[in-house]
Amino acid sequence: MSVDLNFWKYKANVAHDHAAVYRAACCDGELLVELEFLPVDQILKKVNKCFSSWITHDGDKDFEKDGRGAFQIFTTPQIVRFDCYGMQGDDMNALIDILAGFGCPLYDPQVSTRFDAWTDR
Repeated sequence: MSVDLNFWKYKANVAHDHAAVYRAACCDGELLVELEFLPVDQILKKVNKCFSSWITHDGDKDFEKDGRGAFQIFTTPQIVRFDCYGMQGDDMNALIDILAGFGCPLYDPQVSTRFDAWTDR
């Protein structure tokens, strides 16, 4: 089973259209005026540290581990997307927690929901 996990941070006082942001920024890689720039290098360092026992490819953006699945990372200056394949819930939760630490809640396109109740909208 594959799942994609998507993260971004809105600027203050902008309209929130999660589905539109997902399509434009996370799928097409567009930069959007309503999104903040993210510290992508710092985020990737945390992911690499958390998943240091996993095998990496493609400049540390492709991770795999026997019995744990695999994931690939797609980034722009404004979004981070993880394409997860056969991963266990606790490993996906670790990714979610890393991005939450940067103020970026999860958007799950599988259920068209952004889990942002904890943020200052």
